[in-house]
Amino acid sequence: GRHEVRSWTTAAKQSLCLMWQKVKVQLMLSMSFLVAVCWYCRRLYSFLAQLLKRWSNYLQRKLIRNVSVLTEVDLLGYSVREWKGETKQAKHMREAYEELFWSCHIKYLRQVRKDNYSVLRAVLFQLFSQGIPFPSWMKERDILKLPEKLLYSQGCNWIQQYSFGPEKYTGPNVFGKLRKCMETLKTNWIEICATKDHEERGNVCNMLFSDESKEHKLYEAIKFIMLYEVVEAYEQIKNREEPPHNLFSLLLARDSSSDPLSFMMNHLNAIGDSICLDQVELFLLGYLLEVKIRVYRLHRFHTEGFQVNYPDEYRREWNEISLLTEDDRYYHIPLFRT
Repeated sequence: GRHEVRSWTTAAKQSLCLMWQKVKVQLMLSMSFLVAVCWYCRRLYSFLAQLLKRWSNYLQRKLIRNVSVLTEVDLLGYSVREWKGETKQAKHMREAYEELFWSCHIKYLRQVRKDNYSVLRAVLFQLFSQGIPFPSWMKERDILKLPEKLLYSQGCNWIQQYSFGPEKYTGPNVFGKLRKCMETLKTNWIEICATKDHEERGNVCNMLFSDESKEHKLYEAIKFIMLYEVVEAYEQIKNREEPPHNLFSLLLARDSSSDPLSFMMNHLNAIGDSICLDQVELFLLGYLLEVKIRVYRLHRFHTEGFQVNYPDEYRREWNEISLLTEDDRYYHIPLFRT
């Protein structure tokens, strides 16, 4: 009986050993497979992470290259980087920046692309980012009809000589191109004003001012509105009526803009191409948009021209935007912090 028990026990042990050997092989194969899968997944994850990082950096570089209004930077840090050295001009500019920092509570600025649309870009970006609505006169009339009215109702056939900034396009299709510019301005202005969340509105603005084609249409629309208002003021003056604002008399008193055609040919057509807006046109821009444009002119530090408002006469209910310039040519956006 004992012999049979030992035989049964030995057989059971042998069976268990054989089963364990088979299970062990399977476990080892499974573990090897799992290790291989984990290694492969880790390599795949690392590869995808690197690919995503490269793609993200590429998109970021492309976006930064295209964005015409950069993110905010420290004001004094910018001053030190831009105006190094101990020349008289460098010291003067650094002092002007320090005055802005300590006395005007301007702590940061947003750099604006330095081209001949600079001032229009700086003004419109703030207009949109602050959600400032249409001026009252634009609410009363459809700005999409202004090109048609100027061309047909007022008989300004010379509008075919209108040039679209660096594009320098003139010809019979001017009316259609102006219409598209006005549509771009109206559509985007309405969309941005309807965006109440400040952060979301900022993102929409950043996208808009990363699209050069749309940007240029906005600026050309504003230029055309300036021309349209000068035409109306000129007709009033011809009819011995008072112009809506004395700045029109000042603008039309210049030899280079004594009438709307010369104003267009000698000034507006070149804006965006070879020149920026001058001081008189800044007055007109503020008046038409019904905003007080406060400009800090750093090269005029220690003079009465250091801070200038465009226009100098404005209504209390108008919104205020601010610009910063070192040379009356290129403009940046100052940011206030209390």
